[in-house]
Amino acid sequence: MMGSMRATIIAVGSELLGVQRLDTNSLRLTAVLDRHGIELIGKSVVGDSEAALAAELRRRASESELVLVTGGLGPTADDVTRPAAAAAFDRSLQIDERLVDHMRRLFESFGREMPEVNRKQAEVIDGATILKNRRGTAPGQRLEVGATSIFLFPGVPRELEAMIEDHLEPWLTDHPQAVGHGLETGVLKVACLAESALEERIMSAYDRFGRERISVLASPGDIKIYFSARGTEAERRTELDEMRQVLGELAGDVVYTDRDEDNLETVVGRLATAAGKTITTAESCTGGLVAERLTRVPGSSAYFLGGVVSYTNELKVQLLGVSEADLATHGAVSEPVARAMAQGVRSRYGSDYGIGVTGVAGPGGGSEAKPVGTVHMAVAGPGDDYVEHRVVRFPGGRDRVRQQTSQLVLDLVRRDLLRRDLLRRDGPDQDGE
Repeated sequence: MMGSMRATIIAVGSELLGVQRLDTNSLRLTAVLDRHGIELIGKSVVGDSEAALAAELRRRASESELVLVTGGLGPTADDVTRPAAAAAFDRSLQIDERLVDHMRRLFESFGREMPEVNRKQAEVIDGATILKNRRGTAPGQRLEVGATSIFLFPGVPRELEAMIEDHLEPWLTDHPQAVGHGLETGVLKVACLAESALEERIMSAYDRFGRERISVLASPGDIKIYFSARGTEAERRTELDEMRQVLGELAGDVVYTDRDEDNLETVVGRLATAAGKTITTAESCTGGLVAERLTRVPGSSAYFLGGVVSYTNELKVQLLGVSEADLATHGAVSEPVARAMAQGVRSRYGSDYGIGVTGVAGPGGGSEAKPVGTVHMAVAGPGDDYVEHRVVRFPGGRDRVRQQTSQLVLDLVRRDLLRRDLLRRDGPDQDGE
Protein backbone atom coordinates (compact mmCIF):
# COMPACT_ATOMS: atom_id res chain seq x y z
CA MET A 1 0.00 0.00 0.00
CA MET A 2 1.35 3.41 -0.92
CA GLY A 3 0.84 6.55 1.13
CA SER A 4 -1.39 9.29 -0.19
CA MET A 5 1.51 11.68 -0.80
CA ARG A 6 3.04 12.00 -4.26
CA ALA A 7 6.53 13.35 -4.77
CA THR A 8 8.79 14.59 -7.55
CA ILE A 9 12.54 15.25 -7.63
CA ILE A 10 14.33 17.97 -9.62
CA ALA A 11 18.13 17.90 -10.04
CA VAL A 12 19.54 21.29 -11.06
CA GLY A 13 22.74 21.81 -13.03
CA SER A 14 23.76 22.01 -16.67
CA GLU A 15 26.61 19.61 -15.93
CA LEU A 16 24.02 16.90 -15.25
CA LEU A 17 22.75 17.21 -18.81
CA GLY A 18 26.11 16.14 -20.20
CA VAL A 19 28.22 13.01 -19.82
CA GLN A 20 30.66 14.20 -17.15
CA ARG A 21 28.48 14.23 -14.03
CA LEU A 22 25.93 11.68 -12.86
CA ASP A 23 22.92 12.61 -10.73
CA THR A 24 23.24 10.37 -7.69
CA ASN A 25 21.34 12.67 -5.31
CA SER A 26 18.00 11.58 -6.70
CA LEU A 27 18.84 7.96 -5.88
CA ARG A 28 19.48 8.85 -2.25
CA LEU A 29 16.23 10.81 -2.06
CA THR A 30 14.31 7.98 -3.73
CA ALA A 31 15.46 5.57 -1.02
CA VAL A 32 14.11 7.93 1.64
CA LEU A 33 10.77 8.27 -0.14
CA ASP A 34 10.48 4.50 -0.56
CA ARG A 35 11.07 3.93 3.11
CA HIS A 36 8.24 6.31 3.99
CA GLY A 37 5.81 4.84 1.47
CA ILE A 38 5.66 7.96 -0.70
CA GLU A 39 4.88 7.54 -4.36
CA LEU A 40 7.56 9.04 -6.60
CA ILE A 41 5.80 10.08 -9.79
CA GLY A 42 8.62 11.83 -11.61
CA LYS A 43 12.24 12.93 -11.79
CA SER A 44 13.74 15.62 -13.97
CA VAL A 45 17.05 17.32 -14.65
CA VAL A 46 17.07 21.03 -15.46
CA GLY A 47 20.02 23.11 -16.59
CA ASP A 48 21.15 26.41 -15.09
CA SER A 49 18.30 28.41 -16.62
CA GLU A 50 16.13 30.46 -14.28
CA ALA A 51 13.19 30.47 -16.68
CA ALA A 52 13.36 26.73 -17.36
CA LEU A 53 13.63 25.87 -13.67
CA ALA A 54 10.76 28.20 -12.72
CA ALA A 55 8.54 26.51 -15.29
CA GLU A 56 9.53 23.04 -14.05
CA LEU A 57 8.85 24.01 -10.45
CA ARG A 58 5.37 25.23 -11.32
CA ARG A 59 4.63 22.05 -13.24
CA ARG A 60 5.88 19.72 -10.54
CA ALA A 61 4.12 21.64 -7.76
CA SER A 62 0.83 21.29 -9.62
CA GLU A 63 1.03 17.49 -9.77
CA SER A 64 2.58 16.45 -6.44
CA GLU A 65 2.42 17.25 -2.76
CA LEU A 66 6.18 17.13 -2.25
CA VAL A 67 8.91 18.54 -4.50
CA LEU A 68 12.57 17.91 -3.66
CA VAL A 69 15.13 20.10 -5.45
CA THR A 70 18.89 19.54 -5.31
CA GLY A 71 21.58 21.92 -6.58
CA GLY A 72 21.83 25.52 -7.64
CA LEU A 73 22.27 27.04 -4.16
CA GLY A 74 25.91 28.07 -4.57
CA PRO A 75 27.33 31.63 -4.78
CA THR A 76 28.02 31.85 -8.53
CA ALA A 77 25.99 33.31 -11.37
CA ASP A 78 24.84 29.91 -12.61
CA ASP A 79 23.26 29.03 -9.24
CA VAL A 80 19.67 29.96 -10.07
CA THR A 81 17.51 27.82 -7.77
CA ARG A 82 16.59 30.58 -5.31
CA PRO A 83 15.55 33.22 -7.87
CA ALA A 84 13.82 30.58 -10.00
CA ALA A 85 11.73 29.37 -7.06
CA ALA A 86 10.86 32.94 -6.11
CA ALA A 87 9.81 33.75 -9.67
CA ALA A 88 7.84 30.53 -10.05
CA PHE A 89 5.53 31.38 -7.15
CA ASP A 90 5.60 35.18 -7.28
CA ARG A 91 7.63 35.55 -4.09
CA SER A 92 10.19 38.20 -3.20
CA LEU A 93 13.82 37.41 -2.42
CA GLN A 94 15.70 39.19 0.38
CA ILE A 95 19.17 38.94 1.93
CA ASP A 96 19.04 37.66 5.52
CA GLU A 97 21.90 39.42 7.31
CA ARG A 98 21.86 36.83 10.09
CA LEU A 99 22.80 34.20 7.53
CA VAL A 100 25.53 36.48 6.19
CA ASP A 101 27.00 36.82 9.69
CA HIS A 102 26.84 33.05 10.15
CA MET A 103 28.69 32.46 6.89
CA ARG A 104 31.36 35.03 7.80
CA ARG A 105 32.00 33.27 11.09
CA LEU A 106 32.17 29.94 9.29
CA PHE A 107 34.81 31.24 6.88
CA GLU A 108 36.75 32.81 9.78
CA SER A 109 36.79 29.45 11.59
CA PHE A 110 38.81 28.13 8.62
CA GLY A 111 41.12 31.14 8.69
CA ARG A 112 39.62 32.66 5.56
CA GLU A 113 37.76 35.82 4.63
CA MET A 114 34.32 35.34 3.13
CA PRO A 115 34.13 36.50 -0.52
CA GLU A 116 31.29 38.96 -1.06
CA VAL A 117 29.75 36.73 -3.71
CA ASN A 118 28.75 34.37 -0.90
CA ARG A 119 26.16 36.91 0.22
CA LYS A 120 23.99 35.45 -2.54
CA GLN A 121 23.63 32.30 -0.48
CA ALA A 122 21.83 34.30 2.21
CA GLU A 123 18.93 35.17 -0.13
CA VAL A 124 15.70 33.89 1.40
CA ILE A 125 12.40 33.43 -0.42
CA ASP A 126 9.49 35.22 1.21
CA GLY A 127 7.66 32.85 3.57
CA ALA A 128 10.31 30.12 3.37
CA THR A 129 11.69 28.19 6.35
CA ILE A 130 15.48 28.26 6.51
CA LEU A 131 17.11 24.81 6.73
CA LYS A 132 20.52 24.94 8.40
CA ASN A 133 23.39 23.25 6.58
CA ARG A 134 25.93 21.89 9.08
CA ARG A 135 28.31 20.77 6.34
CA GLY A 136 28.41 23.81 4.06
CA THR A 137 27.69 27.48 3.58
CA ALA A 138 24.49 27.15 1.53
CA PRO A 139 21.38 26.87 3.72
CA GLY A 140 18.40 25.03 2.34
CA GLN A 141 14.84 26.33 2.30
CA ARG A 142 11.34 24.91 2.53
CA LEU A 143 8.35 26.72 1.18
CA GLU A 144 4.67 25.88 1.15
CA VAL A 145 2.75 26.50 -2.07
CA GLY A 146 -0.88 25.59 -1.54
CA ALA A 147 -0.95 21.90 -0.63
CA THR A 148 2.62 21.35 -1.86
CA SER A 149 5.81 21.45 0.21
CA ILE A 150 8.98 22.32 -1.71
CA PHE A 151 12.45 21.59 -0.31
CA LEU A 152 15.49 23.31 -1.79
CA PHE A 153 18.65 21.37 -0.96
CA PRO A 154 22.33 21.89 -1.90
CA GLY A 155 23.70 19.58 -4.57
CA VAL A 156 26.92 18.56 -2.79
CA PRO A 157 26.22 14.93 -1.80
CA ARG A 158 27.71 15.08 1.71
CA GLU A 159 25.78 18.28 2.41
CA LEU A 160 22.58 16.76 1.06
CA GLU A 161 23.09 13.72 3.29
CA ALA A 162 23.20 15.95 6.38
CA MET A 163 20.14 17.92 5.22
CA ILE A 164 18.17 14.71 4.76
CA GLU A 165 19.09 13.60 8.26
CA ASP A 166 18.45 16.97 9.91
CA HIS A 167 15.40 18.20 8.01
CA LEU A 168 13.75 15.84 5.52
CA GLU A 169 13.58 12.70 7.66
CA PRO A 170 12.10 14.51 10.71
CA TRP A 171 9.58 16.30 8.48
CA LEU A 172 8.48 13.06 6.84
CA THR A 173 8.23 11.28 10.18
CA ASP A 174 5.95 14.01 11.56
CA HIS A 175 3.86 14.42 8.42
CA PRO A 176 0.60 12.41 8.55
CA GLN A 177 0.54 11.66 4.82
CA ALA A 178 4.11 10.39 4.86
CA VAL A 179 3.66 7.74 7.53
CA GLY A 180 2.47 4.48 6.08
CA HIS A 181 3.43 1.19 4.55
CA GLY A 182 6.83 2.12 3.26
CA LEU A 183 9.37 0.17 1.27
CA GLU A 184 12.71 -0.75 2.84
CA THR A 185 15.68 -2.42 1.21
CA GLY A 186 18.47 -4.61 2.55
CA VAL A 187 21.70 -5.65 0.88
CA LEU A 188 24.24 -8.44 0.89
CA LYS A 189 27.58 -7.87 -0.83
CA VAL A 190 29.42 -10.73 -2.51
CA ALA A 191 33.10 -10.82 -3.47
CA CYS A 192 34.78 -12.67 -6.33
CA LEU A 193 31.98 -14.92 -7.54
CA ALA A 194 30.50 -15.01 -11.05
CA GLU A 195 26.99 -13.59 -11.33
CA SER A 196 25.70 -16.81 -12.88
CA ALA A 197 27.18 -18.89 -10.05
CA LEU A 198 25.53 -16.66 -7.48
CA GLU A 199 22.22 -16.90 -9.35
CA GLU A 200 22.30 -20.69 -9.10
CA ARG A 201 22.93 -20.49 -5.36
CA ILE A 202 20.05 -18.15 -4.51
CA MET A 203 17.37 -19.26 -7.01
CA SER A 204 15.22 -21.00 -4.39
CA ALA A 205 14.77 -17.65 -2.61
CA TYR A 206 12.87 -16.31 -5.63
CA ASP A 207 10.12 -18.88 -5.08
CA ARG A 208 10.02 -18.23 -1.37
CA PHE A 209 9.97 -14.42 -1.37
CA GLY A 210 9.05 -13.42 -4.94
CA ARG A 211 11.40 -12.69 -7.83
CA GLU A 212 10.38 -9.04 -7.99
CA ARG A 213 11.62 -8.47 -4.43
CA ILE A 214 15.19 -9.63 -5.05
CA SER A 215 17.60 -8.05 -7.51
CA VAL A 216 21.24 -8.71 -8.31
CA LEU A 217 23.55 -5.88 -9.36
CA ALA A 218 26.92 -7.09 -10.61
CA SER A 219 30.24 -5.34 -11.24
CA PRO A 220 33.69 -6.91 -11.70
CA GLY A 221 34.57 -8.85 -8.57
CA ASP A 222 31.70 -7.39 -6.57
CA ILE A 223 27.98 -8.22 -6.56
CA LYS A 224 25.17 -6.66 -4.56
CA ILE A 225 22.02 -8.61 -3.71
CA TYR A 226 19.19 -6.19 -2.93
CA PHE A 227 16.01 -7.42 -1.26
CA SER A 228 12.96 -5.40 -0.20
CA ALA A 229 9.96 -5.54 2.08
CA ARG A 230 6.90 -3.36 2.40
CA GLY A 231 4.66 -2.77 5.41
CA THR A 232 4.88 -1.15 8.80
CA GLU A 233 8.34 -0.63 10.22
CA ALA A 234 8.06 -3.72 12.42
CA GLU A 235 6.78 -5.84 9.52
CA ARG A 236 9.57 -4.65 7.25
CA ARG A 237 12.29 -5.36 9.78
CA THR A 238 11.01 -8.87 10.49
CA GLU A 239 10.78 -9.76 6.82
CA LEU A 240 14.13 -8.20 5.91
CA ASP A 241 15.84 -10.13 8.72
CA GLU A 242 14.36 -13.36 7.36
CA MET A 243 15.40 -12.58 3.79
CA ARG A 244 18.89 -11.60 4.90
CA GLN A 245 19.35 -14.87 6.76
CA VAL A 246 18.01 -17.07 3.96
CA LEU A 247 19.94 -15.32 1.17
CA GLY A 248 23.10 -15.29 3.28
CA GLU A 249 22.90 -19.02 3.92
CA LEU A 250 22.28 -19.73 0.23
CA ALA A 251 25.10 -17.50 -1.00
CA GLY A 252 27.58 -18.79 1.58
CA ASP A 253 30.95 -17.44 2.62
CA VAL A 254 31.30 -15.23 -0.45
CA VAL A 255 29.10 -12.70 1.39
CA TYR A 256 31.38 -10.18 3.05
CA THR A 257 28.91 -7.66 4.49
CA ASP A 258 25.24 -6.81 4.91
CA ARG A 259 25.84 -3.08 5.23
CA ASP A 260 25.43 -0.81 2.21
CA GLU A 261 28.17 1.56 3.37
CA ASP A 262 30.77 -1.21 3.57
CA ASN A 263 33.24 -2.28 0.92
CA LEU A 264 35.86 -4.99 1.07
CA GLU A 265 38.62 -2.75 2.42
CA THR A 266 36.47 -1.53 5.33
CA VAL A 267 35.58 -5.12 6.23
CA VAL A 268 39.24 -6.20 6.09
CA GLY A 269 40.15 -3.22 8.24
CA ARG A 270 37.50 -4.03 10.82
CA LEU A 271 38.58 -7.68 11.02
CA ALA A 272 42.28 -6.79 11.23
CA THR A 273 41.62 -4.27 14.00
CA ALA A 274 39.53 -6.75 15.99
CA ALA A 275 42.25 -9.41 15.63
CA GLY A 276 45.10 -6.99 16.36
CA LYS A 277 46.82 -7.89 13.06
CA THR A 278 48.89 -5.70 10.73
CA ILE A 279 49.26 -5.73 6.93
CA THR A 280 51.94 -4.76 4.42
CA THR A 281 51.76 -4.94 0.61
CA ALA A 282 54.19 -5.72 -2.20
CA GLU A 283 52.71 -4.84 -5.58
CA SER A 284 53.86 -4.93 -9.16
CA CYS A 285 51.06 -4.83 -11.76
CA THR A 286 48.58 -3.13 -9.40
CA GLY A 287 51.00 -0.27 -8.80
CA GLY A 288 49.91 0.40 -5.22
CA LEU A 289 46.15 -0.02 -5.75
CA VAL A 290 45.80 -2.53 -2.90
CA ALA A 291 47.59 -0.16 -0.53
CA GLU A 292 45.50 2.75 -1.78
CA ARG A 293 42.28 0.86 -1.08
CA LEU A 294 43.41 -0.08 2.42
CA THR A 295 44.30 3.53 3.21
CA ARG A 296 40.94 4.84 2.01
CA VAL A 297 39.58 3.67 5.36
CA PRO A 298 39.80 6.18 8.23
CA GLY A 299 41.96 4.79 11.01
CA SER A 300 43.81 2.36 8.73
CA SER A 301 47.13 3.30 10.34
CA ALA A 302 46.10 0.97 13.17
CA TYR A 303 46.66 -2.08 10.95
CA PHE A 304 48.31 -1.00 7.67
CA LEU A 305 52.04 -0.43 8.03
CA GLY A 306 52.89 0.45 4.43
CA GLY A 307 53.67 -0.97 1.03
CA VAL A 308 56.28 -1.45 -1.68
CA VAL A 309 55.65 -0.95 -5.41
CA SER A 310 58.35 -3.17 -6.90
CA TYR A 311 57.70 -2.81 -10.61
CA THR A 312 61.13 -3.94 -11.78
CA ASN A 313 62.93 -7.19 -11.07
CA GLU A 314 65.79 -5.24 -9.50
CA LEU A 315 63.51 -3.75 -6.83
CA LYS A 316 61.88 -7.11 -6.20
CA VAL A 317 65.32 -8.40 -5.32
CA GLN A 318 66.58 -5.34 -3.41
CA LEU A 319 63.47 -4.45 -1.40
CA LEU A 320 61.76 -7.80 -0.97
CA GLY A 321 64.49 -10.40 -1.15
CA VAL A 322 63.06 -12.19 -4.18
CA SER A 323 65.53 -14.72 -5.50
CA GLU A 324 67.30 -13.87 -8.74
CA ALA A 325 67.19 -17.58 -9.53
CA ASP A 326 63.37 -17.65 -9.23
CA LEU A 327 63.10 -14.61 -11.50
CA ALA A 328 65.39 -16.19 -14.07
CA THR A 329 63.75 -19.60 -13.93
CA HIS A 330 60.07 -18.73 -13.56
CA GLY A 331 59.82 -15.07 -14.57
CA ALA A 332 58.39 -12.16 -12.59
CA VAL A 333 54.80 -13.30 -13.21
CA SER A 334 54.90 -16.61 -11.39
CA GLU A 335 53.86 -18.38 -8.22
CA PRO A 336 57.35 -18.49 -6.65
CA VAL A 337 57.80 -14.75 -7.14
CA ALA A 338 54.34 -13.86 -5.78
CA ARG A 339 54.99 -16.04 -2.72
CA ALA A 340 58.45 -14.52 -2.21
CA MET A 341 57.02 -10.99 -2.49
CA ALA A 342 54.37 -11.71 0.15
CA GLN A 343 56.84 -13.39 2.51
CA GLY A 344 59.49 -10.78 1.86
CA VAL A 345 57.36 -7.75 2.65
CA ARG A 346 55.97 -9.46 5.75
CA SER A 347 59.34 -10.48 7.19
CA ARG A 348 61.26 -7.34 6.24
CA TYR A 349 58.72 -4.88 7.59
CA GLY A 350 57.36 -6.83 10.55
CA SER A 351 53.68 -7.24 9.71
CA ASP A 352 51.35 -10.13 10.47
CA TYR A 353 50.16 -10.31 6.86
CA GLY A 354 52.11 -9.71 3.68
CA ILE A 355 50.40 -9.36 0.28
CA GLY A 356 52.27 -10.06 -2.96
CA VAL A 357 50.89 -9.27 -6.42
CA THR A 358 52.54 -9.72 -9.83
CA GLY A 359 50.90 -10.01 -13.22
CA VAL A 360 50.31 -8.81 -16.77
CA ALA A 361 47.71 -6.03 -16.66
CA GLY A 362 48.02 -5.22 -20.37
CA PRO A 363 47.30 -4.15 -22.96
CA GLY A 364 50.80 -5.32 -23.97
CA GLY A 365 53.38 -7.57 -22.37
CA GLY A 366 51.50 -10.85 -22.60
CA SER A 367 52.72 -14.11 -24.08
CA GLU A 368 51.25 -17.46 -25.04
CA ALA A 369 52.22 -18.90 -21.69
CA LYS A 370 51.22 -15.79 -19.74
CA PRO A 371 48.52 -13.90 -21.66
CA VAL A 372 47.28 -10.45 -20.69
CA GLY A 373 45.18 -10.68 -17.54
CA THR A 374 47.34 -13.36 -15.90
CA VAL A 375 47.96 -12.46 -12.26
CA HIS A 376 49.67 -14.33 -9.45
CA MET A 377 48.85 -13.18 -5.95
CA ALA A 378 49.85 -14.47 -2.54
CA VAL A 379 49.02 -13.73 1.08
CA ALA A 380 51.56 -14.65 3.75
CA GLY A 381 49.90 -14.78 7.15
CA PRO A 382 50.72 -15.36 10.79
CA GLY A 383 52.80 -18.49 11.12
CA ASP A 384 55.87 -18.81 8.93
CA ASP A 385 54.46 -21.70 6.93
CA TYR A 386 51.22 -20.02 5.83
CA VAL A 387 51.10 -18.64 2.29
CA GLU A 388 47.89 -18.65 0.24
CA HIS A 389 48.41 -18.41 -3.53
CA ARG A 390 46.05 -17.78 -6.43
CA VAL A 391 46.64 -17.52 -10.16
CA VAL A 392 43.85 -16.03 -12.25
CA ARG A 393 43.40 -14.85 -15.80
CA PHE A 394 41.11 -11.84 -15.61
CA PRO A 395 39.18 -10.61 -18.67
CA GLY A 396 38.93 -6.97 -19.68
CA GLY A 397 41.25 -4.01 -19.99
CA ARG A 398 44.06 -2.82 -17.76
CA ASP A 399 41.91 -1.00 -15.18
CA ARG A 400 39.53 -3.93 -14.87
CA VAL A 401 42.38 -6.42 -14.38
CA ARG A 402 43.93 -4.25 -11.68
CA GLN A 403 40.63 -3.68 -9.88
CA GLN A 404 39.68 -7.36 -9.88
CA THR A 405 43.15 -8.29 -8.65
CA SER A 406 42.86 -5.91 -5.70
CA GLN A 407 39.40 -7.29 -4.91
CA LEU A 408 40.49 -10.92 -4.92
CA VAL A 409 43.63 -10.44 -2.86
CA LEU A 410 41.73 -8.42 -0.24
CA ASP A 411 39.15 -11.19 -0.12
CA LEU A 412 41.92 -13.71 0.54
CA VAL A 413 42.96 -11.65 3.55
CA ARG A 414 39.35 -11.37 4.71
CA ARG A 415 38.84 -15.13 4.53
CA ASP A 416 41.99 -15.89 6.49
CA LEU A 417 41.11 -13.37 9.20
CA LEU A 418 37.69 -14.98 9.52
CA ARG A 419 39.18 -18.48 9.56
CA ARG A 420 41.57 -17.60 12.35
CA ASP A 421 38.78 -15.89 14.27
CA LEU A 422 36.74 -19.10 14.13
CA LEU A 423 39.74 -21.14 15.24
CA ARG A 424 40.32 -18.82 18.20
CA ARG A 425 36.70 -19.24 19.22
CA ASP A 426 36.92 -23.04 18.97
CA GLY A 427 40.09 -23.30 21.02
CA PRO A 428 43.46 -21.71 21.83
CA ASP A 429 46.70 -21.99 19.90
CA GLN A 430 45.24 -23.43 16.73
CA ASP A 431 46.34 -20.77 14.27
CA GLY A 432 50.03 -21.64 14.12
CA GLU A 433 51.23 -18.67 16.17
